[in-house]
Amino acid sequence: MEKKAHKKSEFSHFDGGRARMVDVSRKSAVIRQARARGKIFLSPETVRAIRERLLPKGDVLTVAQIAGISGAKRTAELIPLCHPIPLGFVDVQLRLEEDGIAAESVVRTAWQTGVEME
Repeated sequence: MEKKAHKKSEFSHFDGGRARMVDVSRKSAVIRQARARGKIFLSPETVRAIRERLLPKGDVLTVAQIAGISGAKRTAELIPLCHPIPLGFVDVQLRLEEDGIAAESVVRTAWQTGVEME
């Protein structure tokens, strides 16, 4: 049986339109890292409320940072077909700016598959 090579433009989690989990069992564990950054644009009123800690949940950036770390740790539970990966490191940095929040995260593992989803 000939193994079908996936083009970069194809989704590796679908085979003939059917969902499948990618088999990584024969891959060696190696150190892998993913970094993501983005911007959350907010109204001036919301930025002021965060800056002055006027919101009922308290320090919004700390709560969001903890939520980001927790989300990375639970990715396989939250996103179908993701492998449960033991994370060695998760860092979420949030910086309040004039027009919103700048966010950056880094995730590392020594495992058989990447951490791009986390």
